[in-house]
Amino acid sequence: MASTADWRMRPASDADVEAVAELRALVLRDDLERLGRYDERRVRQRLRDGYDADHTWVIEAGGAFAGCVALRPTGDAHWLEHFYLAPHAQGGGIGSAVLRELLERCDRDGVTVRLNVLRGSAARRLYERHGFLVETEDPVDVFMVRPPSP
Repeated sequence: MASTADWRMRPASDADVEAVAELRALVLRDDLERLGRYDERRVRQRLRDGYDADHTWVIEAGGAFAGCVALRPTGDAHWLEHFYLAPHAQGGGIGSAVLRELLERCDRDGVTVRLNVLRGSAARRLYERHGFLVETEDPVDVFMVRPPSP
């Protein structure tokens, strides 16, 4: 388990897309299978289709690839997307530290943050701890929102 003392974020590049697609397939597999939605090709292709290096950061722990996160501006908010941590980086506080850093930036700019998380995903608890509230749900996704904190 990687610790919060030994991580950093760097801007992503187009060359990172395949590593991110593989990580997405790994970390979403259990939840997607539980929901009857896992497709080995589609899980990777959806990432490739939505990947934008300009709004994505790679998370490194101990100098090695450990995850990614994107914050994509839209008209009225920023969408938190593609937030994946490798299993070896989970549970040590890195996810909370990354989320806290991104939310502090949004708070400074007065920006609302939106996201969706798979129903039943453990990640939902992380988002709730950081002030996200459920806006709507469907059979697969839970859509959450967090207004900026003063």
